[in-house]
Amino acid sequence: MSYIAIVDYGAGNLMSVHNSLDFLGYENKIADTAEDLERAAGVILPGVGAFPDAMDALYASGLTGAVLEAARKKPFLGICLGMQMLFEGSDEVRPCAGLGLLPGRITRIPTALKLPQIGWNALDILRPNAMTAGLENGAYVYFVHSFMARPAVEDDLAAVTDYGVRVPAMVARGNLFGCQFHPEKSGKVGLRMLQSFAKLTEVGK
Repeated sequence: MSYIAIVDYGAGNLMSVHNSLDFLGYENKIADTAEDLERAAGVILPGVGAFPDAMDALYASGLTGAVLEAARKKPFLGICLGMQMLFEGSDEVRPCAGLGLLPGRITRIPTALKLPQIGWNALDILRPNAMTAGLENGAYVYFVHSFMARPAVEDDLAAVTDYGVRVPAMVARGNLFGCQFHPEKSGKVGLRMLQSFAKLTEVGK
């Protein structure tokens, strides 16, 4: 049976994503081997903590190559820090290279408001995609972050939010998606987005 793989590399909030997919009725698997990722119909890369620590953990897991391969071929979703890791690099803690799947860099949010941004904020959908299908502009989702992506290609930017400055909230290019917010913690709106992603994988309910 096909499934959605949730990458277990020691630096992600796995269970909330797993529980959300279970709730929606989609077969999923917490994946800690390259074979798990190769067999998956789609892949989700979660992430919590600091960018360099997460990249170090991913390399130490031995899953980097399989993650890159999956991102090129299958529906692939990065969540929060997992979205940031899709980019070329980050300035968090120290300069650190990312996966390089999207051009751009991660920098601290240049806002006068308190950091981290924690809580619900509205999405301004700039470029509709498969994951935003059926959502109303201004839908609220849940954020926890102090750093943000600066995509080098404007067309990769799917949605933004306002936190004293324009903050990239979602990126999309082909089969590759990234959410700065946590869809698995964003109520009905987030569940709808996860369901839309799951449908891309054609994993049966």
